[in-house]
Amino acid sequence: MPAEPRRRLLYVTDLAYEARGRRYCDEDIFLSSRLRAEFDIALCHPLDAAALMEGFDAVVVRNSGPVLHYQAAYDDFRALAEKQGVRVYNQLSGKADMVGKRYLLELTAAGFPVIPTIDDPRDIGRLPEADEYVVKPKLGADSIGLEFVPRERLAELPYGDVLVQPRIPFAYEVSFYFVDRDFQYALYAPRPDRRWKLEAYEPSAADLEFAQRFVDWNDIDHGIQRVDACRAPGGELLLVELEDLNPYLSLELLEPAVRDAFTANMAASVHRLIAGGDASGPVG
Repeated sequence: MPAEPRRRLLYVTDLAYEARGRRYCDEDIFLSSRLRAEFDIALCHPLDAAALMEGFDAVVVRNSGPVLHYQAAYDDFRALAEKQGVRVYNQLSGKADMVGKRYLLELTAAGFPVIPTIDDPRDIGRLPEADEYVVKPKLGADSIGLEFVPRERLAELPYGDVLVQPRIPFAYEVSFYFVDRDFQYALYAPRPDRRWKLEAYEPSAADLEFAQRFVDWNDIDHGIQRVDACRAPGGELLLVELEDLNPYLSLELLEPAVRDAFTANMAASVHRLIAGGDASGPVG
């Protein structure tokens, strides 16, 4: 019998994007080279994805930079992919950073272990006392537009477009990386002032239960998610963000066996998406 034809992937990345403390291009050069062992791959810039995606079995969105830099083009890409039933990895059904930061309000209201978040001046009293408060745009990314303000300035903020949280004096930040709903590895920044100086982290059972809860809450069956958390003064973990669009993976920091396992699991996940996963549908 003739061999089955290789599946075709359109791999979306901005190889020229410059990120503080990270080299996105190196990660995508490595990851796409590994995926090429199982797929026929073409790389393209995010601004070209909508025009080029026809004829591919799936579109893999990786290190494409904050979409707010090209929001209209990204919205057009989403709309066309949903209309044409294109399989996108990550699936476009994500409820977290993929559609902005509003999910932090939903998780706060539902009692999830997340840094308390408000977007209404009438709720200022619900925030704990803190030396400073973090103000971030609902459509922000990479700390764009983020500022720190004292409590007396909270009533003056431009509510509607921003979220407000207490500035937590955390011990460290830690990130948990998942393929589909399966944990892969964890990294942490021992020094709070050096977010991208990461080291391997061995999570406890309680840590994994914490991270799994957010991945299970989200509506992505096929894709990569990164759960970013901080270790609060009381010892508990609190969610900082759930990155479900194009999380940077810090693959260069992993032991070879861990990196190999991750790339194999990602390839298997993309195969599952193509073979039987639902195509990207509208976000509810």
